[in-house]
Amino acid sequence: MKTFKMISFQFEHDGVEIPLIDGIIINQENHEKTWILELFTEQPYRKHFERLWETRESFDVQVTITSPDNEPAPFTVKVETIEEIGDRLSVLMKGHVRTVRLKYAEQLLQTLLEKNLSKEELLSEFRKGMRERPLLKGENG
Repeated sequence: MKTFKMISFQFEHDGVEIPLIDGIIINQENHEKTWILELFTEQPYRKHFERLWETRESFDVQVTITSPDNEPAPFTVKVETIEEIGDRLSVLMKGHVRTVRLKYAEQLLQTLLEKNLSKEELLSEFRKGMRERPLLKGENG
């Protein structure tokens, strides 16, 4: 097994990013290629996970691992448990990495080129996008 620090967590369906107090992601390196994701956040974010836990529904997320400079990795996961720890919340999920056709930088550049920006605006928006990593159209799989 390999363990990594989770830097950011974002739902793909609505682009909501869950602010992390802490997070960990584990590659189980098994035949099923299963990953375990655990995030630690504030109680008000429980509502984002509660229905998904009740329905056992799979959902797509983008997770940045190890460094904020890394490209977000796409996962399809299910909520396994939601635990209250004091006034905070631990959410445990299991799932799999999804393959992505285009790298994030290429998708961002394509989106910005479609806006007919000046060279200066293009460079500025590209740098901002690479820093903030907004969810892009067509990223849902």
